[in-house]
Amino acid sequence: MNKAFEPTLDDDAANDNDSVDVTSWVSVCPRGLYLVQKTLISSGSQRKDFTAEIARSSYKPRLGSLCRVRVRLRAVTDQAEKLSSVKSYETKQEGPLGVPGATFSHRQLDSVLQLTLDDWTTLRLGEGHCDVTEACLESMKTGDACEIRLIPAKGADVCDSQPVQEICAIVELQGFTPGKESWQMSPGEKWEWVKSHKERGGLRFRSGDLWGASDSYSRALKLIITLQGCVGDRKENKMEEQNSTTSEDQAFCPTHDQVQSMKAELHSNLSLCQLKLKQPARARESATKATRLEPGGAKAWYRLGQACHMVNELEEARQAFRELLKLQPESFAAVKALKDITSREKESNAQLGQRLSKMFS
Repeated sequence: MNKAFEPTLDDDAANDNDSVDVTSWVSVCPRGLYLVQKTLISSGSQRKDFTAEIARSSYKPRLGSLCRVRVRLRAVTDQAEKLSSVKSYETKQEGPLGVPGATFSHRQLDSVLQLTLDDWTTLRLGEGHCDVTEACLESMKTGDACEIRLIPAKGADVCDSQPVQEICAIVELQGFTPGKESWQMSPGEKWEWVKSHKERGGLRFRSGDLWGASDSYSRALKLIITLQGCVGDRKENKMEEQNSTTSEDQAFCPTHDQVQSMKAELHSNLSLCQLKLKQPARARESATKATRLEPGGAKAWYRLGQACHMVNELEEARQAFRELLKLQPESFAAVKALKDITSREKESNAQLGQRLSKMFS
């Protein structure tokens, strides 16, 4: 493995229009949404000190690639450094490309960059562990270095005690082990990724990382779409499950019912995240999809009722809670919600009557 180089940080070189590759996107962070601007400041494939093998390597990390990466803060202000310099919990494991002592960092809720700074870290691309860094890696090659600027976008949940500041950092990709594109995966491999995203979404939700949970459920939904049309037979899959091993080649193919049930649960979970993030319109859309996929899902009907109530679609909310009562006749939450809707309608009608009386008095 070649020793990592120090990227060139010369501002004049970085601003050269003939060599600068600038892209931007909105990324999900624990505090909310951030606008990320990425500038390629050094390309490993163009450096003479790299071996011929690495210089010829033009491919980029794919889903599942283990990436050896380092993030270094290029603080614009002291406050930006405070926002991003929290050290994460680490565990030592064998790293990619035969590099011993790689560190695997856990997602940090109190750090926008979500990583231990200044240390070489191993990330598995596609897991959503660090959204900003992963998005950078998808377009990087071995030896590349990029400068990123993070600007809080609409929806960023920053505490009043922590003023909003722009953050600037350097992302370096030392090397990676190859992964696969989704179209190269078997249905069983895709199914394992879907279940992994769903499980991670649940862990993030329980830890209070609503943006991260929403992102995990969205990743699972995007991947499960590719399973449409390649589902297996129920009896055949049951036998595969009973005789399954850890081999990826022998991973069973999910049935149509399993895929539909998983999609319904993911949409329902995503709806809950959107409700808590105060996005009722999106929550309504997600819950509606869940109820269509699985009409017997009580949680989805309750979340649909909540979302409709929040956007003042009272009749639709009433219908959703009534569907919930059909499934759970003793649901106290549904009964209470229906009473709240009736009270709200009475109050709205009274206010309308007062306005009309003033108009014609």
